[in-house]
Amino acid sequence: MPDMNHILATHDLFWMTLDTLRYDVADREMRAGRTPVFARLFPEGWQKCHSPASFTYAAHHAFFAGFLPTPVANPRQNRLFAMAFPGATTQDRHTAVFEAADVVSGLRAAQWKTYCIGGVGFFNMQTPLGRVLPDLFEHAYWRPEFGVTEPESPRFQFGKAADLLEGLDVEQRFLMFINVAAIHQPNRHYLAGADRDTLDSHAAALRYVDRCFEPLLDSLTRRERPVFLLICSDHGTAYGEDGYVGHRAAHETIWTVPLAFRSTTELRR
Repeated sequence: MPDMNHILATHDLFWMTLDTLRYDVADREMRAGRTPVFARLFPEGWQKCHSPASFTYAAHHAFFAGFLPTPVANPRQNRLFAMAFPGATTQDRHTAVFEAADVVSGLRAAQWKTYCIGGVGFFNMQTPLGRVLPDLFEHAYWRPEFGVTEPESPRFQFGKAADLLEGLDVEQRFLMFINVAAIHQPNRHYLAGADRDTLDSHAAALRYVDRCFEPLLDSLTRRERPVFLLICSDHGTAYGEDGYVGHRAAHETIWTVPLAFRSTTELRR
């Protein structure tokens, strides 16, 4: 586990959730060489983890409180982030502990700029419920072209992020958070001829996100101050396994998600 106190003293933070991405699909596509950008970024592959929740709203509340997906191979692993809380056990001297209700508020109190680029409905700012998570951030953005029904949503979301980064002073610390909508249903439009969502269209959506991510990753890597990249899924989704379809249920395809992190200093070598 990296020393997050050192990381936050020396790095900015880019945090991306690939909404609804299943671990088995992410792992298979990377091993087959079909997500080359993520493979370059994470040469050791995705960690197989269990999400703290089975749908977007609950999972992100847990994430922002420091409860990221837990490695299946080490369920008691100490956390990257934690909020000050009596009796907390999964933290050590390498854990960044905030006297705050969530990571975003903790960074804002330290004068970091915090940006949210929303994707799925819980980030769309169109209703009181859709504002709860974005309102944690100083700056939050959502447009219909960032959402689940727009096939080009990754390109629009990553383009917005690149524009925001371009306008940031080099001395300004930042958290850039993106909730990527493309893999969430409907994803059939990423697979030619598909008339319904399937595991194959789920994988095709991931491949499209991978292609769209390369220019933004290059921009992050070129920044003068290094950036700590944290990428994970919030939950998976079922396509008929054991009779389950969708998510918000207790099933292995839903609970098991990918996670990986890396500093851009390692990409510059």
